[in-house]
Amino acid sequence: MRNLDTAFLALADPTRRAILARLALGEATVMELAEPFDMTQPAVSRHLKVLEGAGLITRRVEGTKRPCRLAPDAIAEIDRWLDWLRQAMARNYDRLDDVLAEMQTEEGKEKP
Repeated sequence: MRNLDTAFLALADPTRRAILARLALGEATVMELAEPFDMTQPAVSRHLKVLEGAGLITRRVEGTKRPCRLAPDAIAEIDRWLDWLRQAMARNYDRLDDVLAEMQTEEGKEKP
């Protein structure tokens, strides 16, 4: 993936997240992706360009159609970064648990 910042900027828009959710079900054309939205096909195409620029989707040429699909490597990279963040948070909570357990042990020793 080119850059996590670009990917998260693309994911900041609810329409683009909805497009990705639809593509999680399988490949789709621009017209198929435009159906549930109250916007023009060119507006959907602009969203697709942002997603493609972020490396989150790929397009292929099939005659006059350009079906879109998720880019699994990009999604995996985001998942790896989020997993790293989850692990860091878990380590922080484990340290907090250790501190709280130590405090409880010390409180028990102080009482006569």
